[in-house]
Amino acid sequence: MLSPHLAKKIVSDVRRLIDEDIIIIATNGIIIASTDTTRLGQFHEGAFLVCQEKKTRIITKEDENVLRGVKAGINLPIFFHGDVIGVIGITGDPKKVSPYGELLKKMTELLIQENYYIEQLQLEARTLETFVFEWLQAREWSPSFYERAQLFHIDLHVKRRVIIASLKETKQTISVGMWKYVQTVWSDARDVIVRWGNDRLLILQTDDDKERTIAKIKTMQRALLDKYDVTLHIGCGKMGDSKQAYHSYKQAERALHIAKQTGDIVFDEDLRLDMCLEDISLATKQELIKRTIAPLMNEQELLHTLRTFFANHLSLKQTAEALHIHINTLHYRLKKVQQYTNLNVRHIEHVVTLYLAIRFLDETTKK
Repeated sequence: MLSPHLAKKIVSDVRRLIDEDIIIIATNGIIIASTDTTRLGQFHEGAFLVCQEKKTRIITKEDENVLRGVKAGINLPIFFHGDVIGVIGITGDPKKVSPYGELLKKMTELLIQENYYIEQLQLEARTLETFVFEWLQAREWSPSFYERAQLFHIDLHVKRRVIIASLKETKQTISVGMWKYVQTVWSDARDVIVRWGNDRLLILQTDDDKERTIAKIKTMQRALLDKYDVTLHIGCGKMGDSKQAYHSYKQAERALHIAKQTGDIVFDEDLRLDMCLEDISLATKQELIKRTIAPLMNEQELLHTLRTFFANHLSLKQTAEALHIHINTLHYRLKKVQQYTNLNVRHIEHVVTLYLAIRFLDETTKK
């Protein structure tokens, strides 16, 4: 409960309130944290007696000659759930430091309670994540799996959609506090919300209404942006049987990949061309670039012309206007593209090939 790491943190936090030497001692009388590092690991007889008696002890100058390892000051028992788990001591003139005693004791106990609460949340988050991981991987559910589902109050007989929310910034993480906050904001006890790794949330949703789902996601995004200043990318799988949640999870992963490129909330069921392109390997994409538009790599003007041409849905007039050039100049550039690539923009198959090559080039460049 009172580890050396936590004790060191408490000493650091408490020291901000008082400019005196502070020590924290375990119940066996050994000093585990101190502003005076030379005292670490020493036996403190006064603190040991405090643990036995469960009450505060003033350490006088005379005690320094009687009790082993002590210095004048005050030692106070640290309580947690009614038990003494350690001692906090303040070194100095007892008359001077005693007024700070109860305040520092209370602060220390609050820090320990807060740390315990966070540890319990982390344990809950890990346990739920482990359960959901098994849920997604298992092909058959054992009796013990059903029992654990009941402990989590999870209904395994309803249809569910997997939603994956991923942090936009890679250096940020999903804290347990953020995870609990999302559960409050989402406010649907039927749904399972999991802290999925360090930078994702996974939601197993029961509501199959798409518009309501979008509204809930947007509410969650706004709430996290306001409270934690984080932005989420969202990918949503299809609604399906709970036993087939793995398929919805893979769909959500695919939708999330597109969402990271577009910034939109993406539902896998809305994917068409993107669904096919996701299955194309990076090596194949790079090979297509090499076989098509590689000769244009040093011709940025022609690449820009192609991008604008596709952005304007192959309209020569709109493309020329967007580029602020005469339409004859546009014809000249497209003819140059054909000379470099042997692909004619008047040929539908060639147009599709050029479009995919430009798209793959932009995608790999972003990566």
